[in-house]
Amino acid sequence: MDKLPYFYDNLYIKPIQDSLDTEVKSMNKAVSDTLDQFFVEKATYGLDLWENMLGIKKNTLDIHTRRENIKAKMRTRGTSTISVIKNICEAYSNGEVEIEIDHANYFFWIIFVGSIGVPAAFEELDKTINDIKPAHLAHDYKFTYNNHNDLAKFTHEELSKFTHEELRTSQEIRGDNNG
Repeated sequence: MDKLPYFYDNLYIKPIQDSLDTEVKSMNKAVSDTLDQFFVEKATYGLDLWENMLGIKKNTLDIHTRRENIKAKMRTRGTSTISVIKNICEAYSNGEVEIEIDHANYFFWIIFVGSIGVPAAFEELDKTINDIKPAHLAHDYKFTYNNHNDLAKFTHEELSKFTHEELRTSQEIRGDNNG
């Protein structure tokens, strides 16, 4: 209304302008939501199209896991090298991963050093690794947990607010972030 001439500010025009304003806001949101579907990180209802395009079967997983699956599938194009496997694991864990290779035994370890505990979408990660790794190689995982040195900085009273699982995997207890 402030952009219109003063004589439009009356009993008849104001409700019309208010309804037009509501419609414009609704259209802008619809355009913004549509644009979000072009980016995996922001996609919601467009995840079905991404999964279809990449050949991922229909599933009932949560949105976060579906996005991780899509990003992992996009990273698996081409030859499966150690760097590809590392890249995929880092996408699922949102942390640094190291790969330790035992050539003599045709085996490799995936070590999660940048995140604590088992990644939320571990089952999906394991399926993806099994799909892309060379068939003659076996693999296993090593996870990082809080240990006695991390917990020794606190009193029993301070630690009593955590469950046993939280003591093992809480980021608050880790390193310099002394919750």
